[in-house]
Amino acid sequence: MTDKSTDMTAQLATALASSKWGQTPVPEGARVDGLRRLSGGANMETWAMDWLRGGECVPLILRRLPLGTAGASDEAVLVGSIDLPTEAAVIRQAASCGVSVPGVVLVLEPQHGLGNGYIMTRERGEALPFRILADAKYADARERLAYQCGETLAKIHAIPVAALPPGLRDLRMDQDLDRLQAMLDSYGNASPVHQVALNWLRDRQPGEGRRTLVHGDFRNGNLLVDEQGLVAVLDWELTHIGNPAEDLGYICGNVWRFGRVDKPVGGFGEYEDLLAGYASVNGIAP
Repeated sequence: MTDKSTDMTAQLATALASSKWGQTPVPEGARVDGLRRLSGGANMETWAMDWLRGGECVPLILRRLPLGTAGASDEAVLVGSIDLPTEAAVIRQAASCGVSVPGVVLVLEPQHGLGNGYIMTRERGEALPFRILADAKYADARERLAYQCGETLAKIHAIPVAALPPGLRDLRMDQDLDRLQAMLDSYGNASPVHQVALNWLRDRQPGEGRRTLVHGDFRNGNLLVDEQGLVAVLDWELTHIGNPAEDLGYICGNVWRFGRVDKPVGGFGEYEDLLAGYASVNGIAP
């Protein structure tokens, strides 16, 4: 273990000692073990660790901005990422409404000396799409996953907007198209097919429907899955207020089927199952 990780381990143990997660006192002598940085993430750092508290071992994840980063990157602003404390607050609210998510243990404060981020539980399951779609041990899960995704999205879309933290964008379709146009322009408008698509969408905007919380990145790759199906929904940084049909359409994009084009929902399921799961929760489906 390097001096840097040793210092960070001590800082994490001190920070966690101040947490009120589970509404139980942290036992004296609780410590952090096995700290390691995970690969992936263009804008964020992800660290895994075990929190040893008494006879209990709690697997945790630290999600934070790299130290020295004052705020979101230019790319994150274009994409529309929310800040990490807001993301943590949304996850907590989703959990209180029955959505399967990791538990937020602690939102970092300046006195913790660890930067901008939060600590959450490390849940069981697989998130790599190619394993979810190919491994025989997930065969039963694949059969029920589209229905479970529909159920979960209905729960997300039923979260009262008034209960959400301030600062979430209310993103209407014309604003979203302007955002996407700005992103395309920032890359020198190098893709004519994307410009044609944006023009097509702008000419055919539907009327505004319901306004709900939208996950914004609900897809294969941001879902933790075990042999029974959906375990937890990850990566809430693109959350906003919008049309709930956005989430239902997004998971059906060809890019998120990972070659399994015969299964339109995430490469594992059918439209009918997704919508049936959605309707089972709130009685309606687009």
